[in-house]
Amino acid sequence: MAVIAVVGAPGAPGATTTALALLLAWPLQPGRRILLVECDPDGGAVLAGALEGRVEAVYGLRNLAVADRRGLLAQGLWEQLIDISPDGNAERLLLPGLTDPVQAPGLAYTWEPLVEVLRGLEPQGYDVILDLGRSGATGTSAVLARRADVVAATVRTTLRGLSAVRPRLAALAEDLATAGTGSDALGLLLITEGPYSGAEVSRELGLPVLGTLPHAQRTARVLSDGGDVTDRRFIRSELMRTARSAADEIQLTVRRRRQRLAPAQAQPAQLTAAPPAPAPGPAAPAAGYDYAHPGPVGPVGPTQPAPPSGPSYQQQPQQQSQQQQSHPQSQQQPYGPVPPVITTGPVAPLAGLAPQPAAPAPFPGHGAPPHPGADAAAQRYPNAQSYPNAQPYPGPQPYPGQPHPNAQPYPGPQPYPNAQPHHHEPVDGEVLRAR
Repeated sequence: MAVIAVVGAPGAPGATTTALALLLAWPLQPGRRILLVECDPDGGAVLAGALEGRVEAVYGLRNLAVADRRGLLAQGLWEQLIDISPDGNAERLLLPGLTDPVQAPGLAYTWEPLVEVLRGLEPQGYDVILDLGRSGATGTSAVLARRADVVAATVRTTLRGLSAVRPRLAALAEDLATAGTGSDALGLLLITEGPYSGAEVSRELGLPVLGTLPHAQRTARVLSDGGDVTDRRFIRSELMRTARSAADEIQLTVRRRRQRLAPAQAQPAQLTAAPPAPAPGPAAPAAGYDYAHPGPVGPVGPTQPAPPSGPSYQQQPQQQSQQQQSHPQSQQQPYGPVPPVITTGPVAPLAGLAPQPAAPAPFPGHGAPPHPGADAAAQRYPNAQSYPNAQPYPGPQPYPGQPHPNAQPYPGPQPYPNAQPHHHEPVDGEVLRAR
């Protein structure tokens, strides 16, 4: 029927315990089911609390972040649910929350698609309760409260509880008014621990009271720390009886809000019911036109125009080749919209492409004949102008080698002017041998 968000506040007002009480006391018609999702960024408490650790922590919200990245969020949701129905008939299901607050940043981009998947469960007969805890209505998970049909804030009727919750509720009401479905979606679930009555709290905070739950510690401990929920004394306790009354009031609030919002939600749909007429001609196909298989996708009704009766895109390449043969200039500069390329198998080389420009010719030397591609370059760039002061490069020239005016011819080697002939004096031995 709806998506209900249960929000806590500073001071541990018991948001998870209230959400579990609503899960077990929610009235179900034949074929209807109820689902509780622990969306508290600070971590879930049902596995170690109400279930007393009997279920391993392999199921939970953290696995949906991985499924969302793979595009399997809707399929992965059903693999994480736990049946906590007292009769075991899968009428009351649980999606456990995070096991570590460090895992919360990994769900930053999963909250919005998750709430859309949960809202899509209503036609299948599911009502959804979101346990947002103390901080689930702010930050990246604020979209959960904005998309909910009713946001129920648990408040203790003590001076400390009312003083702590006042600024939090004011900010939440403003956020719902600007980014949600309206501030009238916010209501109060009072825990009668203090001396203040529901009328006084409603008048002081300016919000309606959706239900009043007793401060019954013994009964609430079965929901928070575990116990036998099939016990007759627990089923007939004051906490469970008031939880059923709160569930009835929440369902009544959902129906009233939907009746009020129904005309406003239907008006934009009526304005956009008639699509604009498509442009004539094969270049702009109508909406709903299949490029691979020409023809309408669905039945053509009075409000859906039929596709234009013109040549399909599969026949256009043949027509373009005939046009290119009759008009050679259109091969390099085609005009008009280009139809999309449809590939149904391996990509093949595209035919009919314009010839690629030739590589630039090397710089010709002095006196060398012009390059064969010069004429082609002149045809491709007819407006090219040469630099006015450009001079041809003369090429390497020999050094002129003019003689210096004072240069004298080299006379050749000359003897040293003071040189004297050398007389060799024989030593004693040589003299004796000479004599």
